[in-house]
Amino acid sequence: MTFENFVKNFKKMLDYNKVGMVLFHNGIVRGTSRNGNKVNKIKVKVNFNKIDNIIKEFSNKKGIFKVDVFAFQGEFQAGDNLLFVAVAGDYRENVFPVLEQLVNRIKIEAVEKIEF
Repeated sequence: MTFENFVKNFKKMLDYNKVGMVLFHNGIVRGTSRNGNKVNKIKVKVNFNKIDNIIKEFSNKKGIFKVDVFAFQGEFQAGDNLLFVAVAGDYRENVFPVLEQLVNRIKIEAVEKIEF
């Protein structure tokens, strides 16, 4: 899955009579850790059932009409895609916070990452 295809497929599913904003997140592998150490590769394990439950929860937030997530699992190097997230809703005050909360929940609850 490419980010371009993810965006294209997501936008095809929207009701533009209701949707006034779409936000996308493209998480990628950084070449350094949070403490500044070089990262040669990372290994990612995804709990897809947990992601499905989080999507259902966030799809019911005020003003949100569609949420989608595509998570990659395996070994990756700097620059590789890890996570695509899309949120469509009515107004920015509803959509911006949901995207941030959604990405944080997925990273905390549904993704395990080991840096090498």
